[in-house]
Amino acid sequence: MIDITIQNFETELLQASLQQPVLLDIWAPWCGPCKSLGPVLEKLEVAYAGRFKLAKLNSDEQPEIASQLSQAFGVRSIPFCVMFAGGQPVDGFVGAIPEAQIREFLDKHVPSSEALEAEEEVAEAEALLAEGDTDAALQKLHDAVQADPSNETARFDLVRALLEGGQLTAAQAAFEPVAARAADTITPHARFAALSHWLRAAERATAGVDAAALQAAIAANRRDFEARFTLAQLLFAQQQFTAAMDELLEIIMRDKSWNQELARKTYVAILELLTKPAPKPQPSAGDKAGSLQLAGQTLVTPSDPLLDQYRRKLSMALF
Repeated sequence: MIDITIQNFETELLQASLQQPVLLDIWAPWCGPCKSLGPVLEKLEVAYAGRFKLAKLNSDEQPEIASQLSQAFGVRSIPFCVMFAGGQPVDGFVGAIPEAQIREFLDKHVPSSEALEAEEEVAEAEALLAEGDTDAALQKLHDAVQADPSNETARFDLVRALLEGGQLTAAQAAFEPVAARAADTITPHARFAALSHWLRAAERATAGVDAAALQAAIAANRRDFEARFTLAQLLFAQQQFTAAMDELLEIIMRDKSWNQELARKTYVAILELLTKPAPKPQPSAGDKAGSLQLAGQTLVTPSDPLLDQYRRKLSMALF
């Protein structure tokens, strides 16, 4: 537990909430309900074993922060608790409510112990992949998915690592639980949809594709889109991503709608796979010490000149 002031608001509340949820208890010494709520919150912080951090703010001593949060949520009384996550306030409750209701509130915003375990496994796996220890990374990712099947990053990284290692059957099995989300035409999951295109390319490549015959067919008829798309899939499966996009672009330039825009969709899938995830939001480092900022600053993913070039090529071909 930590006391929040205008001086440490940014580091101990906003920045800290990027790493784990922080519950801010706004209280005052003269408030009777505050005195009964405080011990319950402290007990729950211990019971949740590091899954959230408790912070307290004396509204008499820090009126600026208390006032701004009260205005933001339309609250005029205390005790008032605000949950911070991802560098900003996301929810709150008013009054000394029963412990069971507080647990219900916490469970909406605080990760489960299984989710925390999975996140740790993913972080360790990413470090192992960077070091080139693929076998150990795969084990970590398997453990992460088993601990928390809903962890999208763990599953994406697992399927990707398996495909990169040529383990198609294992990749198919790991992908199966999210296949429906990838195929959802209303709200598709972009990264899972991209994996589905990679899986289809890998499956096609195992069917005895003759690259030389495909190239000969294309040389004889540049509008042989079936041959060109199959060649693109072969290159995709071989992780020659830019070469695959070059072949797909040839189809898009000649027939944008060919096969229900399959060439475009596959091209976009490769771009998605090559794009690094956006970084987590961070509090602005440029603010003066002691200033109050309730929301974090979203960082823009650093641009990749090669990917930017291929995005421009697609845009020119489409428009």
